[in-house]
Amino acid sequence: MSALKSSIADNLDEEFYQISPDILASFPRFRPPLNLFIFKESVAQIQLYKKAQERLDQAAQDELAAHVAEGDIFVARSDHPIYAKHIAKQLDLVLVDKNLKEREIAEVFTVALTERLGEFFEQPVQVVFDLLYRDLMVLTEYLHNDRERIKSLVRRLHREHSLPNHSFDSAIIGLWLLLRLGPRDLPRKALDKAALGLFLHDMGMCKIPAFIRDKTKPLTGDERQKVNQHPLLGSALAQKLNLRFDEITAAIMQHHERLDGSGYPQRSKEADIAPLGRICAVADSFCAMIAKRPYAQAKSLADAASELAGLASRYDPKITTLLKNAILSEEWQFAAEEGPTP
Repeated sequence: MSALKSSIADNLDEEFYQISPDILASFPRFRPPLNLFIFKESVAQIQLYKKAQERLDQAAQDELAAHVAEGDIFVARSDHPIYAKHIAKQLDLVLVDKNLKEREIAEVFTVALTERLGEFFEQPVQVVFDLLYRDLMVLTEYLHNDRERIKSLVRRLHREHSLPNHSFDSAIIGLWLLLRLGPRDLPRKALDKAALGLFLHDMGMCKIPAFIRDKTKPLTGDERQKVNQHPLLGSALAQKLNLRFDEITAAIMQHHERLDGSGYPQRSKEADIAPLGRICAVADSFCAMIAKRPYAQAKSLADAASELAGLASRYDPKITTLLKNAILSEEWQFAAEEGPTP
């Protein structure tokens, strides 16, 4: 890109961002999903080049590819919601698209991982899990390169309950807690395993009949007994998927355990509950409390965190105090109320 072109593009950063050959290759070949703009050096302006869904013949595709290679093609930031849904299908592109802002990348991760979780819960088999695993590894690479990026993901919490929404939210809060409580040099492999455990902690719920999961009235005793089996069902599913490591066992089997032994399924106490199990318990309960359900209104983040901090006999006070203090800070007040783009 020439010095003039670079200067103009930098000045327009708030309105447009440049696409690379990798990004272009991810678009449908014949009908780009959003408006494309071209930089006209003769007039030093960015102008509309191709309209969204405009059909491109082979000659037009070749011409477009040449312009992209020269750094001449841009997309509008106002089209970011469309772009986010598109790039979410090939999540590794966020690692090569240097024009995305951190908040935009967080939105892409939210869209992609929530969709992947939904697909996996609908069909919990190896081939679908592999797609989810691939995208989770993109996330852990992104976070391992800069752990402060988790802040932008916290800003995208869902505020309506569904199994995929809850699993995403719990994992993001769990990762935030882990990255604050764990060592600064947390190994990538340890982050990978913890992320898998946190995102999949509730996967046993996909084995509970939908009419029970989605019930708008209080559960009967028999229904509650079935729901309480979901950690065991999740553990069995993890075995089938060859996920046999301590972190996933702790997240799945211990997210409903409590320090005083009042939890389930094993009524574990104190030292029997692993550090990740304690983190997952707080994250799971907190995210359940702040999400709107058919039978219950969502609690405010401050109220939910304060309630958990008041239950020191059940939840690790070091974790709940950290969460409460963060939410009462200016950073979390802004972050938690923003929510994902509809």
